Amino acid sequence: MIGRALFGSHGPTARARRAAWLDGLLVVAPALVALAAWGLVTGVAMVKSGLTQWQAAGMSLAMFAGSAQLAALPLIAAGAPIWVVLLTTAVVNLRFVIFTAGLYPYFRHLPLAKRLALGYVTGDVSFALSVSRWTAQKLPPRGGTEQTWFYVGICSGTWTVWQASSLAGVFLGGGIPEGWGLDFVAILALVALVLPMIAGAPTIAGAMVSGVVAVLAAGVPLKLGLVVAVIAGIATALAVDVLLDRFKGRV
Repeated sequence: MIGRALFGSHGPTARARRAAWLDGLLVVAPALVALAAWGLVTGVAMVKSGLTQWQAAGMSLAMFAGSAQLAALPLIAAGAPIWVVLLTTAVVNLRFVIFTAGLYPYFRHLPLAKRLALGYVTGDVSFALSVSRWTAQKLPPRGGTEQTWFYVGICSGTWTVWQASSLAGVFLGGGIPEGWGLDFVAILALVALVLPMIAGAPTIAGAMVSGVVAVLAAGVPLKLGLVVAVIAGIATALAVDVLLDRFKGRV
């Protein structure tokens, strides 16, 4: 009954959708352990920053953006103006403009409501895994049913694991001993998630510059050093990409 409601009642179409969905789940499965650790730590951090459990749960469900959530927490705790909080989260999430632009050719055939739903569940892992696979395999064509359900499968895994682990951190995090060193676990989990995505000269240059700037700007008031680092990293990556294109055009 659930399968029919999810994949449809037409036999061949339903089987193709189910197969693509399961394929997406299998592809994302290795990343889910690190994602769960990151979500757990984020849930604990939200409560420790002063949010109530229900405020933290609402934030997790509404935003589904761990890096933006963690960037906003110290600002909220410090009583920063709302415009600073919104600006910081917007800058941290600027990468999603690039993500959705890259995904648009694959989902432009879908109605706006479905594209908005896919935009909500889109994350770093889902974008990286799907686009890297689709660019390497030219078939099926863009906009195919298999691609849509493959992506839904990836996002089903990432969204479910993130929300489950984040809510576990929110409601059960108070019982986790301090000596467990969850902060260090979170760093390792983030490194495990990010490193496979750093490929190509523009990305490597942007990551290196943003890392250096983040360290140098750590003392900027209202924790705005992160904003400066993100902007510097994006600008560097774009500049390197433009320079490489110009160099290739001359060769």
